[in-house]
Amino acid sequence: MAEARAPHVTLLSSPGMGHLFPIAEFTKRLVLDHGFTATIITYTDFNSTTQLHSYFTTLPPSISSLSLPSVPLDDLPPDTRMEARLCVLAARSAPSVRALLLSLRSSANLVAYVTDIFGADTFRDARGLGVPTYMFFTSNYFMLSFMFHLPTLDATTSCEFRDLPEPLELPGCVPLRGVDFLDPLEHRADAAYPWVVHMARRFRDCDGILVNSFLAMEPDAARALSEAEAGRPPVLPVGPIVRPGSGGSGSECVAWLDGQPRGSVLFVSFGSGGSITCEQTKELALGLEASGQRFLWVVRTPSDSVANAAYFGIETGAADPLDCLPEGFLSRTRSSGLVVPNWAPQMEVLAHGAVGGFLSHCGWNSTLESVVHGVPMIAWPLYAEQRMNAVMLVEGAKVALRPSTAGEKGLVGRDEICKVVKELMEGEGGKVVRDRVLELKKAAIETICEGGTSYSALAQVVKKWKYNIEA
Repeated sequence: MAEARAPHVTLLSSPGMGHLFPIAEFTKRLVLDHGFTATIITYTDFNSTTQLHSYFTTLPPSISSLSLPSVPLDDLPPDTRMEARLCVLAARSAPSVRALLLSLRSSANLVAYVTDIFGADTFRDARGLGVPTYMFFTSNYFMLSFMFHLPTLDATTSCEFRDLPEPLELPGCVPLRGVDFLDPLEHRADAAYPWVVHMARRFRDCDGILVNSFLAMEPDAARALSEAEAGRPPVLPVGPIVRPGSGGSGSECVAWLDGQPRGSVLFVSFGSGGSITCEQTKELALGLEASGQRFLWVVRTPSDSVANAAYFGIETGAADPLDCLPEGFLSRTRSSGLVVPNWAPQMEVLAHGAVGGFLSHCGWNSTLESVVHGVPMIAWPLYAEQRMNAVMLVEGAKVALRPSTAGEKGLVGRDEICKVVKELMEGEGGKVVRDRVLELKKAAIETICEGGTSYSALAQVVKKWKYNIEA
C-alpha cells in the first residue's frame, strides 16, 4: 500500500544512450533521495532494444520503463539531419505519449511529467491533462539562454547566422559568433532549421526548467535566467548530474593508467557519436606524437562526410578504426601512448589520478564528467551545440584551451595539436585552467550536497510535486 501511495513521476527520454543516461541519473535522485516511483518512456526508433533492456536492469526496481510504438519516417529525405529526424519523431509520437500519461494517471499517483530537450512538443498535451510538466535541460545555461532568444533572432534576421556582423550578446553570457551557433542552424534552407526554431518556441510551454548545470559554472547566465520574465517558465539548477562509473576498473585502459605518473596522461575521446575525417585522424596522431606527452586515445572509425557518423549508427563502416593511423605510429608511440578502438570506460579514466587532461568533443555529459573529476580540457567541438559549449568552456568557465583550425575544411594541423597539447599538460595556460577546474570540482560537490544550491533547488521542486498530491 505504501508503494501505491508513493508520488510517481514519468519521464520521456530522447533516443540514444547519451540522452538516456542523464535522464536516468536524474530519475535515480528522485527515487533514492525523495521517495518517488518513476516510469521512463523511451522511443523504439533509433534505440537498441537489447541495449535499453540491459541498461534498465541496472536501475532501482522503483524505476520502470515503457517504449513508444515506432512511427513512420520513410517520407523524410534520406539526407535529413538527425536533429530534424528527432524533432519529427517526437512530434509524431505525441499522441502515444498522451495515451501513456492518461494510463499512468489512472494507475499511479502521477505528480509530474518531465522531458528532455526534444520532448517539448508533448508539453501542451501533458498540461492539458492537469499534470505538472517540466523540462530536464540536459545542456547548460548558455544553450538555454540561446534557445529562449532564438525565435526573436529568427524573426529579426534575414541573413545566414554565420554572416552576422556582430557577436550575439545574451544576458550573463560570453559573446557568441554566428559561426559558433548550433550546428543545425548553419543553413536556413536546411529542414532542421525550422524544427529547431519550433522546438525553441515550445520551451515556454512547460511549468519549469531544471538545468543540468550549477551556479559556480555559469554564475552570470544563471542569475540572468533566474529573474522572472513574462511568459518564461522558472529556471532552476539541479546539476551536475553525471552517470556513475561503468565498472571498467579491470579494463586494459585502467590497467595501463595504473603504470603512468600522476597527472601525466591526456585522454583523447570524441564521445560515442563523434567522428573526425581520415586526414584529421592522421594529423591528430602526428600532433600527439610530436608533443611527447603520454596519451590514451579512443579511436573510432573516421568519416569524411559527417561529424556525428557514429551517432545512432548513421555510418558505421566496416573499416578497422585504426586503419587511418600513420604508418608506424603505434610502434613509435608504444612506450608513451595507448590506442584503443571504439570505447573506453570514460568515468573510470577521468577519475584516475594519472589523467591530467581531456581532449574532448565538448558534449555536455562529457564536460560535466571532466569537471566533477577536476580534469582540464582541450575543446574540440564536432556537431550539435558543441561549438557553443566550447566557447563557454574557453571564454566563460575558463576550464579549457582550444586549438586553431585552418583552411575551408577546418583542419587542425599537427603543429597546432602539438602546441595546445604541450600547453595544457605542462604550460602556464594549462596551469591556469587546471586550477580553475579544481575550483569547480569542489563547487560541484558542494552544490549537490544538502544545503547546496542545486540540492535545494531540486528539493524545492520535489516539495511542490508532493504538495500537489496532498492538495
